[in-house]
Amino acid sequence: MANIANIVVYDGATTPAAHTLIPISVEKDQKSGRIEALWREQVASLPTYAQVTFRVTMVRTNKSGVWHTDARVEIPVMEAVAGANASGYTAAPKVAYTDTTGMYGHYSERGTIAGRRLSKQMLLNVGNNVATSVPPVSAGVLDELFSALVTPT
Repeated sequence: MANIANIVVYDGATTPAAHTLIPISVEKDQKSGRIEALWREQVASLPTYAQVTFRVTMVRTNKSGVWHTDARVEIPVMEAVAGANASGYTAAPKVAYTDTTGMYGHYSERGTIAGRRLSKQMLLNVGNNVATSVPPVSAGVLDELFSALVTPT
């Protein structure tokens, strides 16, 4: 299994910025076999609940033998504080909403790494509007989760 480590990811802004997501936890449920790893950005000027998070989850359903994988990025958006009230008090800003994007997979226990990697790469190519031949991504957190069925430890 891969060791959980920092992830540096660039956003899609007009002027792209790098976001460093640090490992927060890896939780394992022995009964269900569910494993979940969590990373969070650590911006000093934002409260913990308003930080960007990245979460990966994997669980195997014993009855069907199907592996379920899920990865998602959650980006909280802070509300704007307009100013003080009549008493001069300014409330602290809170999270107004959270934008979430995810990717999931359901894989037979009879499947192969190559088959899962093909499925993942085709989805990524469609999402990124890739219309040429590109080598499949075979490294990193998402490839380990979706292709190799490995979660961080």
